[in-house]
Amino acid sequence: MQDKSVENVITELSVRSDSKGEGATQVNNAGQKKLEAENQTLKKTVEQLKAKNSKALRQFRREEELKPYQAELIKMQQYLENTGTRMIILFEGRDAAGKGGTIRRVTRYMNEKHYRVVALGKPTEHEKTQWFFQKYVQQFPRGGEVVLFDRSWYNRAMVEPVFGFCSDEEYKNFMRGVSGFEKDLVRQGTVLIKLYFSVTKSEQARRFNRRKNDPLRQWKLSEVDVQAQERWDDFTNVKYEMLRKTHTTHAPWTIIRSNDKHQARLNAIKMILNSVPYERLNPKLDFVPNPDVLVSGSRELENMEAQMLKKGKFTH
Repeated sequence: MQDKSVENVITELSVRSDSKGEGATQVNNAGQKKLEAENQTLKKTVEQLKAKNSKALRQFRREEELKPYQAELIKMQQYLENTGTRMIILFEGRDAAGKGGTIRRVTRYMNEKHYRVVALGKPTEHEKTQWFFQKYVQQFPRGGEVVLFDRSWYNRAMVEPVFGFCSDEEYKNFMRGVSGFEKDLVRQGTVLIKLYFSVTKSEQARRFNRRKNDPLRQWKLSEVDVQAQERWDDFTNVKYEMLRKTHTTHAPWTIIRSNDKHQARLNAIKMILNSVPYERLNPKLDFVPNPDVLVSGSRELENMEAQMLKKGKFTH
């Protein structure tokens, strides 16, 4: 219906333009000016409708492109249920990097009885006295279940040290112990997928600005978000340390370039599907991730170290 309305507007614009050309001598100057003004208004309307239709069509095509892979996720879920396999997926990255949107696309059609999304808040006074990993372990999956952590125990490797939410000793203890914790987790049969969503500083600023000016998104903007741009370099430094010390053979990091949200979502899903040997629903689908979007933790470390040598600091 929207496309038809655009055609109608264009037709009306054409008729009016013809009327102006053929009968210009039959109207006075005031009439000509009025007609020209109306034509300009119609031109703007046409461009607005074209832009609106183009955006809606682009969004529709992107969602349709995801659907075959979302169907594969259902098939993968069945494999996990049949084999009793446990899966944990960590979604990490800077604020506004696209973690939440990707989680929604991953879980949109999945059997809700066999997955959970976990986003833990600030630790309670009681939790502060516990073993650090305890509150996360309490959320771990049973056999056949997927648990997706929207931020995880890696808060202690990034957000907490940057904002002073943990002591230096607590940070060091975490960095010394987390790899052993994950190794034991994997050894006991849990599939552990660690995704880090990487967004550029300028794109993060654009997304923050959109949140600030959109009443429907303002709830997403927190005090931590406001300071994220100011502390960009601090976050980059702890990101490097996190990758350097916790990217291991048993629990590797995968970096998702997320300036393009759609490509980030598509390639994150491909990564998840490739993590277990389930029987493909459609073997003809392209399951190979885009190497410009999905980057190994070791390659990211190499890139960051090259930046340091060239520019004297990390840039992302």
